[in-house]
Amino acid sequence: MNLTLQVWRQKNAQSPGRFVTYQAADISPDMSFLEMLDVLNERLIQKGEDPIAFDHDCREGICGACGVVIDGTAHGPRRRTTTCQLHMRSFRDGDEVTLEPWRARAFPVIKDLIVDRSAFDRIIAAGGFVSAPIGSAPDGNAIPVRKENADLAFDAATCIGCGACVAACPNASASLFVAAKITHLGMLPQGQPERMERALSMVAQMDAEGFGSCTNHGECEAVCPKGIPVAFIARMNADFIKASLTKGRRVAQAGEATAG
Repeated sequence: MNLTLQVWRQKNAQSPGRFVTYQAADISPDMSFLEMLDVLNERLIQKGEDPIAFDHDCREGICGACGVVIDGTAHGPRRRTTTCQLHMRSFRDGDEVTLEPWRARAFPVIKDLIVDRSAFDRIIAAGGFVSAPIGSAPDGNAIPVRKENADLAFDAATCIGCGACVAACPNASASLFVAAKITHLGMLPQGQPERMERALSMVAQMDAEGFGSCTNHGECEAVCPKGIPVAFIARMNADFIKASLTKGRRVAQAGEATAG
């Protein structure tokens, strides 16, 4: 296969970027998309040129590091497929393919196709965990969990935090990511003691990072490689509203007690 690549090249977040044209010749259709980039980079290095910087790690579709916008779609043309699991047989000989980084204010460009997704780490640090002391680890069957809740928690836990939802959203919202993390713990008994506090703190951190608001476009679900449903956003909003009202009552009651 021979392809023409339009690749976004940018030195860092402060430098202007531009598209640069490259020819990817003699590419095997059995290569993954990242393997094709490896081959291209080897040829660039041989010519003394700067290789294209792109993010990757496991290359097995489970870590979320490989995110690239391909022809305007996060992760490329195949549904529920990460960039590293996308194979060149998904394209045709002679195609022109455009590669861009995730584009969001909260994801500044580090170099070329690599963006800084540490905003996601800070959202998790704000509440995406269980810290309530519960003693030693109980037996796996000691706490009954309804199958419906276990299934929802598992579905939410499949989120790999790649950021495709942000890249695809017209508002650059991180709502699907945050909703998945809140739902994962909120559906399990161990997550109940901190459920309301978790919703407040993680949503507040999402806003502080500069992500946009959700306006129900649904593009996030369409590009999510794990198929996380937008219904989880409704669950997050319900927890957030309930937590806000509960917090308001606690503040009012505390004020009355102080005044009394």
